[in-house]
Amino acid sequence: MNPQDGSLIRAENIWKVYELEKQEVRALQGVSFTVMPNEFMAIMGPSGSGKSTLMNILGCLDTPTDGKYHLNGRLVSALTENELAHIRNREIGFVFQVFNLLPRATAFRNIELPLIYKGTKKGDREARVRRALEMVEMSARMTHRPSELSGGERQRVAIARALVNEPSLILADEPTGNLDSRTGSEIINLFRKLHDQGNTIIIVSHDKEIADQTQRVVFLRDGKIEWDRRRAKET
Repeated sequence: MNPQDGSLIRAENIWKVYELEKQEVRALQGVSFTVMPNEFMAIMGPSGSGKSTLMNILGCLDTPTDGKYHLNGRLVSALTENELAHIRNREIGFVFQVFNLLPRATAFRNIELPLIYKGTKKGDREARVRRALEMVEMSARMTHRPSELSGGERQRVAIARALVNEPSLILADEPTGNLDSRTGSEIINLFRKLHDQGNTIIIVSHDKEIADQTQRVVFLRDGKIEWDRRRAKET
């Protein structure tokens, strides 16, 4: 965490500029905000607002053209490629609209893979995979392959895979985009449950119903934060 203010994320005047066919595209223009541990927030905005660009920067998949991004007190631009890969594998859990599961691998094996890359010992791997399966209520389906699971079940497996390394941050990009409304509601309820257990979660979405379930919404338009609001705490 940032030793100065305890923040998990500190984005300071983030710019991202692309050169496309001799034209300058300003995807992000001076975005600044902080995220504290155990926040549950949504990043919203219309198409082309900069949501995906911001998520890629927060997930250390891309770097800003200008500005500073601190994750857990570390200046990301100062890190080596190996250090960035380490952070992506251990500090951040990614959940995508397309589930990105290996089709021939069981649910258990799909969830286990990040731990294999990390070099975790087999006994510890198995215990952590089972714990992640329990968290998403998929223990009974651990031997099934993706083709044998519903869309909602596949997304639960993807969420378990994001959780298995016990990351500091879970980043979810349109996690209900390929699901029907009922299944999507179940997945959002699962995120709420995971947040209640102490996880920091950021969801990128255009769906207002999803945003209504989070504590905080950052709304982007034309690469800038148009507003940043927190919901009143429920009593």
